[in-house]
Amino acid sequence: MFGKMGDMMGKLKEMKRMSEEIKQKLDDTLLTVEGAGGDIRISITGNRELKSLSIAPALQHGNKEELEEQLLVTLNKALLEANEVNENEMKKVAGSMLPGLG
Repeated sequence: MFGKMGDMMGKLKEMKRMSEEIKQKLDDTLLTVEGAGGDIRISITGNRELKSLSIAPALQHGNKEELEEQLLVTLNKALLEANEVNENEMKKVAGSMLPGLG
C-alpha cells in the first residue's frame, strides 16, 4: 500500500517540478507580434503577459477609432500566438506524465 502511495507522491512531485519549469520557460518566451502593417508592435510572454506596446507616430495622430480597431486586432493576434505556445508546452508536460495525452 505504501509503495503505491510513494509512487503517486513521487509522480505528483515530478509533475509539480515540470509545471514550474514550463511556467518559467513560458515566462522567458517572448513573442513579438506586428499589426497595422508593422505600425503596431506588441510583445507578450508565453504566459500571456503583455510586456510592451509600440505605436508608430503616424498612427498616434490619426483616426481614434481606426487606432482602437488596429490595437484590438493586434492584441488578439498576440494572445492567440501566446495561447498556442502555452498549449503546446502544456501538452508536452501532459504527454510525458500521462502517455496518450500528448
